[in-house]
Amino acid sequence: MNRQAQAAVLFLMGAALLHAGFTDLYLRYVKAGLRPMLLASGAVLIAAALATAWYEWRQERARKKDAAEQSERDAHDGHDHEGHREPRISWLLVLPLFALILVAPPALGSYSAMRTGTALQQSYGYPPLPAATDKPLHLSLVDYASRAAYDHGRTLRGRQLSVTGFVALDKSGAPYLIRMALNCCAADAQPVKIGLTGHIPPVLQPDTWLQITGTYTARQTKDPVNNGRIPYLQVTEATPIPTPKDPYDETWNT
Repeated sequence: MNRQAQAAVLFLMGAALLHAGFTDLYLRYVKAGLRPMLLASGAVLIAAALATAWYEWRQERARKKDAAEQSERDAHDGHDHEGHREPRISWLLVLPLFALILVAPPALGSYSAMRTGTALQQSYGYPPLPAATDKPLHLSLVDYASRAAYDHGRTLRGRQLSVTGFVALDKSGAPYLIRMALNCCAADAQPVKIGLTGHIPPVLQPDTWLQITGTYTARQTKDPVNNGRIPYLQVTEATPIPTPKDPYDETWNT
């Protein structure tokens, strides 16, 4: 691949990163906190592409000048030289970049979650929760799961709670509510799971997003994949919701 093609690929890579960073597309790849680094990387790649193109333009002008002088000399000597061209097939390398710009990949869902062990870990401390009100207290799924599994629900007892996640069903059809947790990017995403009991809707479709209102229950089970703890939530109401802008939960390691 010649320098012009290299510059084009760099420019498209930078444009793809900027496009992802300035929209919500980047949330399908990395955690929200990495947005500034993604935008900076895109800007650097575009700057490198422009510098490469400018350098190649200068070099091409010099080559044309030298070629013209050589042609004049060859005309006297009777020689004829034919330039060599780079294979055009190398431009196919830009196709994956167009796919990145035009096609948004789906977030990881129930298929991946039920084949991966829960990533729930014990926290080093549990900060106090807001004072009780007549409205359910909204918790991240990871926060509820950690408090329920490792803090024995001491801060959860007697509270109406609200948790969101997507539905997954095990081989027996038992329902779980899940969020995929990120350390850095989607490549290291791992599920955190809670079991559902109580007033569960009679028909649940995998990957449906639900807002669950319920209460703490001491019931727990073991994840068959890695033997990790899976706490339960006593469901009082389940409401379908649209897929959130950020489908991954970043709060699991805080």
